[in-house]
Amino acid sequence: MLKREYEGQNCSIACALEIVGERWTLLIVRDAFLGLRRFDEFQESLGIARNVLTDRLHWLVSQDILQAVPYGSRPDRYEYRLTAKGRDLFVTLTALRQWGDKHLTDKPSALLRRKSDHGPVAAGLMTTGGEAVSIGEVELVAGPGRDPACATWRLADRADPPPAKPDRTGPEPDDKPGQHSSSSPRVR
Repeated sequence: MLKREYEGQNCSIACALEIVGERWTLLIVRDAFLGLRRFDEFQESLGIARNVLTDRLHWLVSQDILQAVPYGSRPDRYEYRLTAKGRDLFVTLTALRQWGDKHLTDKPSALLRRKSDHGPVAAGLMTTGGEAVSIGEVELVAGPGRDPACATWRLADRADPPPAKPDRTGPEPDDKPGQHSSSSPRVR
């Protein structure tokens, strides 16, 4: 079993995976976005064992992803509603759905569209000011929590510098956030 602490690492991805990385967890959150609220609804949708579902719901409540709201008694019954922290997972789930739609299925089971005009919506990269950014325009750099002794950063610092001019494996200049390329952002 993996430890919950990653010695020598200060990584937001690792920390996030400790909360939502177990497969049932994100599927419960997905179903909550679809409007499911009650234990029996989650169980019917997922086909999950009752004890596993109970554990996952308690975990999501303890992590402030879901809020348990009473709706009945004898025995006590709860609806599970997304909190603000839980709703912040929507873009993450949208990005996972896009990746799965592109690489794993020819017939997606769900589409994301804007209510007003039914135009398609995609998760993508943008500046904090709202300007779209292609993957080729971004780089991952050390933040204030960087530990210079961390193996990941030591290895990234030794990595070859990017080529002087774009190669054919990188994104095309007109890539938009909703489009995909085979390139990854440069880690420094």
